[in-house]
Amino acid sequence: MHITALEPENAVTLHEVAKLLVEGFAPDYPAAWPNISVATEEVQASFADGRLSRVALDEDGTVLGWIGAISQYEGRVWELHPLVVRVDKQQQGIGRALVADLEEQVKARGGLTIMLGTDDESGRTTLSDVNLFTGVSDHIASIQNLNHHPYEFYQKLGYIIVGVIPDANGLGKPDILMAKSMVRPHQPLAPSTNA
Repeated sequence: MHITALEPENAVTLHEVAKLLVEGFAPDYPAAWPNISVATEEVQASFADGRLSRVALDEDGTVLGWIGAISQYEGRVWELHPLVVRVDKQQQGIGRALVADLEEQVKARGGLTIMLGTDDESGRTTLSDVNLFTGVSDHIASIQNLNHHPYEFYQKLGYIIVGVIPDANGLGKPDILMAKSMVRPHQPLAPSTNA
C-alpha cells in the first residue's frame, strides 16, 4: 500500500473514490453521499484551494481508502473531512495510515490543529437521544460507545472530544467534535472509571 495525492486527471481513481464514499457511508449515514453523482461532487470539491486530498492505493492501483482536509483559521486548523476505507479492507491499519499521512501533510503546511466532526445519527453513543443542553460536560465526560461509533478510533490516534453540537442532525442526534494538536505533546487518556 502507498498513500499519495489524489490527482484530478485520473478519472478511474476518482470514480473509485466516489464509489467508496457511497458504499462506505451507506450503512450508517445513507444521506451523506446517497449516489455516485453527489459523491463525485464531493471528490471534485477536494481539489479546491486550501484542501488536501490523499488516497491509499494497493500495488495494483486499486483504491483502498481516501482522506481529505479543509484549511480553516488561516491554515492553523485543518478539518479532517472525510475519511473512508473500503469495507472489505477495514481493521487492517489503512485508516490509521491515512490519518498519519494527513497529519504529516498538515504539519508540513504549518497547521497547529486537526479537528473533525463525527456524527451520531443512529444512537451509537450515550450522547444520542439526550438533551445535551443540560450538563453537556458531564455527558461528554461519561460518553460510552454503544455500537462501534468511530470516536474511539480517533481517540486511539490521540484525538480528544472538545465539544458537541447538540441536535446537529436532528433532535437527539449530535455531532461529536474532536481535535488533536500537531505541535503539543499527546497525553494519553487515563482509563475511564465510568461503568
